[in-house]
Amino acid sequence: MAKQKTLSDQLRHIIENSEMSRYQISKLSGVDASQLHRFVYGTGRLTTDSLDKVGAVLGLQFTQREAK
Repeated sequence: MAKQKTLSDQLRHIIENSEMSRYQISKLSGVDASQLHRFVYGTGRLTTDSLDKVGAVLGLQFTQREAK
């Protein structure tokens, strides 16, 4: 069975594959570019406030899978 990616891993993937650059995401969200860079490369973390801001810029929302 494949290991499920963490929410942080999924967000890193979304940021890296976004049509917007990390710089654009940083500017639009108000999250420091170096903080976002460290998060994407796994050497730093984002606060919940920063996660909310980045998620809003990227138009993200959580959905829950149906139980099997």
